[in-house]
Amino acid sequence: MIDWGLLPEAVIDQLKAREWSNNTNLRDLLSGARPFPRRVLLKAPTDAQALADPRRFRDFVDRWKQWPHAGQLQWQTKQFRRMGEQQVPVALQIDSMPELIRVLGPQAEARHRRWEQRMRPLLNLDTRLSPVLLRHLADVEKMTPDDATLMAQLLPQLQQGMGQGGYLRALPLIGVDTKFVESWQSLIADLLDCLYAGTVTEQGCLLNWLECRANPAGWLLVRPLCRRSRERLAGLPIVQLDIQMLRCYPLPAARILIVENKQSGYALPELDDTIAVFGGGRNTAWMAAAWLADKQIGYWGDIDSWGLTMLSEARTRQPHLRALMMDEPTLLQHQARMVDEPTPLDPLPESLTAAEQQLFCRLRDGHYGRSRLEQERLSPDFVRGRLGEWCCL
Repeated sequence: MIDWGLLPEAVIDQLKAREWSNNTNLRDLLSGARPFPRRVLLKAPTDAQALADPRRFRDFVDRWKQWPHAGQLQWQTKQFRRMGEQQVPVALQIDSMPELIRVLGPQAEARHRRWEQRMRPLLNLDTRLSPVLLRHLADVEKMTPDDATLMAQLLPQLQQGMGQGGYLRALPLIGVDTKFVESWQSLIADLLDCLYAGTVTEQGCLLNWLECRANPAGWLLVRPLCRRSRERLAGLPIVQLDIQMLRCYPLPAARILIVENKQSGYALPELDDTIAVFGGGRNTAWMAAAWLADKQIGYWGDIDSWGLTMLSEARTRQPHLRALMMDEPTLLQHQARMVDEPTPLDPLPESLTAAEQQLFCRLRDGHYGRSRLEQERLSPDFVRGRLGEWCCL
């Protein structure tokens, strides 16, 4: 293996990999955090190496004599035993970004032109935005020329507090669609932070700075299970609420029944003074709601490692909840309907009772032959009976 004499194409490849394709290094070069000059040692041969392969030595020197940017090369005069005094290239030094771009060739030049085209409308707006655009170079490269023009039209329109508690998509913009704002939130936040002396960072995020409400997330189904509860919910048989709404607004029933899966929630019978919340799966974050502390809470999920893990997470948020139909007697009564759990969890959940922990371990260890009993496989009469017992507690 020859470990001396880097030829021009190898040096160009090295510069591309280290300074151009490495996004972090490239951003630092453009911003000045990684200063020029950038120097590449050419691994000039020793006397012994040159003597061992004189043809390669001559090719190495000749190839660098043809380098079109002669001022970038550093040469040294070296004395060789059989070849006498020779001028040998020892290093290539790039002193600026324009020089680097010229060395890397047409593709780099085209990429640089794209940056300039995308950045120009924004720098015409305010030159202080240059460091932000360099930090977001990947976003700049994704922009079309129209995107850059829209961004320059948008920034002067955005003012602190203009959302007035509405959603981001409801901002009163002129000539710019609000989907554009939603798509470029991170870049917009940093650009505004630069223009308005860090106030976006002070507010925590762009939505807070604009005083916009976050889009609803983590939808769950809410179903009143008796006439009185339905009347308290405007007579609606079922509604869909997001996590934040459920946290903030107490549901008007004494009992809250939390059900893991949608289909089981649809199949629930009438229960006095009860509202069911279902379809959230592992989404138990809403259960941190303070109003749940005053409710009788039932929790019903699949009897498998995931279901018991979700039960544990729910109990961490509301320790007084009661697990329903998630016990060994329920499983044994329906054991013939068990199936194998596709991707079981192994760690033992922390907030299970001793009996639930034993059930988890037995499922995990194959004690019952199969490892999963789905909620939907319980017979309706059994479900009605167990839920009726819970309501009578």
